Amino acid sequence: MLFYGEPDVSQNDIEIITNSAGETIALGKKIGALLKGGEIFALIGNLGTGKTHLIKGISLGLEAHDPDQVSSPTFVLVNEYFGRKGLIHTYHIDAYRVETPAEFAALGFEEYCRDDSVVLIEWADKILPVLDGFECIRVQLEHVSENQRKISIQNAPPYLMI
Repeated sequence: MLFYGEPDVSQNDIEIITNSAGETIALGKKIGALLKGGEIFALIGNLGTGKTHLIKGISLGLEAHDPDQVSSPTFVLVNEYFGRKGLIHTYHIDAYRVETPAEFAALGFEEYCRDDSVVLIEWADKILPVLDGFECIRVQLEHVSENQRKISIQNAPPYLMI
């Protein structure tokens, strides 16, 4: 894993290059271990950029689920995992098939946003208007090469500055 420049703590932004799916999962695990509950992640990136791998790692760090059982909830839209002995609920939402922001809001999104939960939204760029007014951690994932991914984290809380 390679930090792309130094983290800018004043802006709470981080850029990291991962060299494999395993490194993306390891990054997610570090992030998940630091979470306290109440965080909302808006993950944005093209197909194959590592959104689900990062979420697998976050789930691992939260002790929420076996990462092999974490998959994009493309057809069910929301998967729920329990972490830290049931103290943290993890909601993994896939907005890929959501047609409108209103349809996303109708899923009960606001009900998932609690102090005892972590909300992870794949394809968040499709529903950004619903996220207005929420303190979201924005994660942009991009292809650098066949195996490398650039992961930019914006609006990270200070305890997430890894």
